[in-house]
Amino acid sequence: MGAELNAEWPHLFHPGSVGAPVLLMLHGTGGDEQQISALAGAIDPNAAVLAPRGRVTESGMNRWFRRLSEGVFDTDDVARRADDLAGFLVWARNHYDLGDRPLVAVGFSNGADIALATALLHPEVLSRVIAFSGMHPLDASELDGAELSARVAASDLAASTVLLLNGESDPMAPLASVQKLVVLLKQRGAKVLQKLRPGGHGIAETDVAAAAAWLSGHS
Repeated sequence: MGAELNAEWPHLFHPGSVGAPVLLMLHGTGGDEQQISALAGAIDPNAAVLAPRGRVTESGMNRWFRRLSEGVFDTDDVARRADDLAGFLVWARNHYDLGDRPLVAVGFSNGADIALATALLHPEVLSRVIAFSGMHPLDASELDGAELSARVAASDLAASTVLLLNGESDPMAPLASVQKLVVLLKQRGAKVLQKLRPGGHGIAETDVAAAAAWLSGHS
């Protein structure tokens, strides 16, 4: 995706305090950049906020990538949209003169999934992720072709750190999928902290507190 298209990507940006991390806020299905950006202040009120909007629509709702059915992702589209997001992040770092400020993705649900996919495929661009109610975005059993499977298998995540925050009984982000993701991340060298809570899909106050505490040590 060229610089002109990146510039036209709907998003908001708040610079935050000098030297503070940049929180890449990624909304869930049906959300938008305004909605998710409000969460940033609860995690780090000094941080910059970069919040793009998902460029896929499903029944009029914003999403980050296509899915074939509930819980079944179009993995080719996941990878393509992750590539696009990585390009946008490179553009934004230059356009907003972010220098070497740490970039931390904070995603909820579908936004967590695209954050995790981007971190898997482009760790040189995005190496820190806080994932609320996310799941495995590139499950090997569902990958559409050898090339994508090879990209995932070759990913070097030695410099990556990931916080996974999930409900134990979440039908939209099944624990089995989350556990497969944990195994993959660790196999590729990432540092992973997983926190489970009772309940299902969503963001609990304990999740936000855990995210704020994690960020203070990883930014």
